[in-house]
Amino acid sequence: MHGVIAEEWDREVDESCGWQRRWEVALSTSFERADSEVVTAAVAPEMVGSTAAIVVLSGCQIITSNCGDSRVVLCRGTETIALTVDQKPDRQDELMRIEREGGRVINWNGARIFGVLAMSRAIGDRYLRPWVIPVPEVTFTTRTDDDECLIIASDGLWDVMSNEEAGQVARRLLIRRRRRALMGEVDDGVSPAQAVADNLTAIAMGRNSCDNISVIVVDLKPKRKSPSNAVKKR
Repeated sequence: MHGVIAEEWDREVDESCGWQRRWEVALSTSFERADSEVVTAAVAPEMVGSTAAIVVLSGCQIITSNCGDSRVVLCRGTETIALTVDQKPDRQDELMRIEREGGRVINWNGARIFGVLAMSRAIGDRYLRPWVIPVPEVTFTTRTDDDECLIIASDGLWDVMSNEEAGQVARRLLIRRRRRALMGEVDDGVSPAQAVADNLTAIAMGRNSCDNISVIVVDLKPKRKSPSNAVKKR
């Protein structure tokens, strides 16, 4: 996906287009391309689908783009800030869009489109068009010196843990790992970001999360010597 986004960024060169609009177009087109590729999948192309959450980092901006219920959360000082909003069928604007297109949202183990899918946007899942769409929502957040880390995760984490709890776990573990590193006690080769991703994944598994658990943690403190990001998937 990162390669597609790079291509689309280079292609979108309208001089009258501001940088934010340019990113919105590039990211939206990238999601459309990814969705189109699902059609050529060898196995059940109409039934294949996925959420997606993307982050583009610059020196001064955090740009997020999401489709579905994978989420991006920023740990900034003592705050935990959601940078994306889950696209669920019972979200008021999404519900209105679905019903306007002739769809129905049925409460069957949670709000689902026609009682089937618990998200209103996704890459793929074409059997539920036009109600499930691959159109992302894009946000822009100015970076600050207080930014600690980003947590990018699928609903397997968020189903069993709130944003605030995940942020508290991340901050607590980052502080502990830094202190141990200063004292020369950390020699396991695991970066602070990797340790947080491992820990969050373990907590979700311990709580019997029944969905995919994918967790990426990005360390936003540039002066740390350890690797800057980590991923954990179960």
